[in-house]
Amino acid sequence: MKMIVGLGNPGKEYENTRHNVGFMVLDSFVDDFVKENNFQAMISKKNIDGEDVFFVKPLTFMNLSGIAVSKIASYYKIVPEDILVIQDDLDLPFGSYKLKIHSSSGGHNGIKSIISSLHTEGFCRLKIGIAHDERGAVIDYVLGKFSKKDLQEFENSYATYHEIIKSFVLNGIDKTMNQFN
Repeated sequence: MKMIVGLGNPGKEYENTRHNVGFMVLDSFVDDFVKENNFQAMISKKNIDGEDVFFVKPLTFMNLSGIAVSKIASYYKIVPEDILVIQDDLDLPFGSYKLKIHSSSGGHNGIKSIISSLHTEGFCRLKIGIAHDERGAVIDYVLGKFSKKDLQEFENSYATYHEIIKSFVLNGIDKTMNQFN
């Protein structure tokens, strides 16, 4: 059993913001999320070639994402190595990505929350570059909306992210990192 977590903030005001790339990738992959109040998340369960997969969008807002992730992982006995978190990354150039496991939060509050709640850095990450031009406050930048051009470029990458998700589910993180990093 695997869990794919897209990080973001719930609500219309956060749609198409840089901090919501995790939600956006999951929404492009799955279209039948159900609100699960006990887990404080939107969840969709799928079977991909015999592997049960939970797709999760925490509803706790970014800084408390770990609450939903740890509740679901604990209830379904999903080990951290079987969790892939899709997140934005300010330090990567826009449009790039990097797969990681066993790394620090890098200052990302959603990741800090998950590390704290799972008591480990041993979960997998798909870091999607949103860059930062250093001219304004980080919070304003990450909560800012994509330009039309950037949004189109980001959406053009969905097929790659879908392949990464499928590879992670079917082949695990090591083979996926070897193929896509």
